[in-house]
Amino acid sequence: MAILYAMVARGTVVLSEFSAVTGNTGAVARRILEKLPAEADSRLCFSQDRYIFHIFRSDGLSFLCMANDTFGRRIPFSYLEDIHMRFMKNYGRVAHYAPAYAMNDEFSRVLHQQMEFFSSNPSADTLNRVRGEVSEIRTIMVENIEKILERGDRIELLVDKTATMQDGAFHFRKQSKRLRRALWMKNAKLFPGLRKHCACRFSCLLPGMLGQLKGWAIEAFA
Repeated sequence: MAILYAMVARGTVVLSEFSAVTGNTGAVARRILEKLPAEADSRLCFSQDRYIFHIFRSDGLSFLCMANDTFGRRIPFSYLEDIHMRFMKNYGRVAHYAPAYAMNDEFSRVLHQQMEFFSSNPSADTLNRVRGEVSEIRTIMVENIEKILERGDRIELLVDKTATMQDGAFHFRKQSKRLRRALWMKNAKLFPGLRKHCACRFSCLLPGMLGQLKGWAIEAFA
């Protein structure tokens, strides 16, 4: 999925969000909103590593999404304008005084559904342009996220690290299972030979043991 995270907020109050990845993406997004000046432009982009945060501001609300940097800017902003239209249609009257996460139960599903559509459907951007729903995207300067965060307060995205940790854990479990299976097979092969060896040893020792017991019995009753 090219679009990985989305949020709708009023100032720093998050009204709804959805993340397709684990990690601290939401924390990064909230820090961006905290640092943005009130008079910031309606369309902004901030980059970190291989990801770009796209922000669309309208009607006193901020619509934000994070996407891979190779996905371009037009489709993420098309997604945000689509989300803006759907959100205002359903919650326009209450959005300006609703408490945090008031719309999350319902609208997070919309964020997810449209995220999948715009990430995987090549006609998504073309369709919106034909409908005239997407404003012309002028050249937008992509700023590094560190410019709005405090010096030394770099926030690391955990998307790739989490995936790597999950892959490593899966590989470890797979290797452990394979090792246990190999040890069991080895023991299964050794057991018949060990049983045969013990039987031979016991058969060799048995006459001597019986003779010794017989001698003890004679001495006891003499």
